[in-house]
Amino acid sequence: MTLLILGILLWYAGHFFKRALPDLRESLGTAGRGVSAALIIGGVVLMVIGYRGWFAVQVWYPPSFMIHINNLLMVLAFYLYAASGAKTWITRKIRHPQLTAFKVWTVAHLLVNGDLASIVLFGSLLAWAVIEVIVLNRAEPDWTPAHAAPARKEVTAIIATIVAFVVVAGIHAWLGYWPFPGGAP
Repeated sequence: MTLLILGILLWYAGHFFKRALPDLRESLGTAGRGVSAALIIGGVVLMVIGYRGWFAVQVWYPPSFMIHINNLLMVLAFYLYAASGAKTWITRKIRHPQLTAFKVWTVAHLLVNGDLASIVLFGSLLAWAVIEVIVLNRAEPDWTPAHAAPARKEVTAIIATIVAFVVVAGIHAWLGYWPFPGGAP
């Protein structure tokens, strides 16, 4: 549990370093990016180790239909993330599509994981994404939506979504977490 929480704290520190200590971050110049990256990468490593090593205390038992909802939300999360890079039509509607994708990803995982480690991990990451949006919106209150993008950008985002979903589902299966209803084949 300690490693998981330490990892979460490093994640927060790496992401909020620029906003919490702007003078220090600015004085470091480009090295400040390295500090942030090191904190975030260290946080991810500790979160993975802490999550995998935490004895599973089951808080609730998700019904099996949640797997379908999770997978649908994961497709949406991958689309939002891909669309933000391709600058598709959704970037004209959502100010922070990557952070929205991250929030959808955390909610999807909260729906299918009822153990305490998952609740702490995905719940705190959801809280981070919500706080991050609030901090960004306060720092930059004015927003100009992206310009209209050509249809090929939408096709690119859809293909990237499908590829990412298949790859991530394969990685989950390889790690022993079958992401589809009915159990592993």
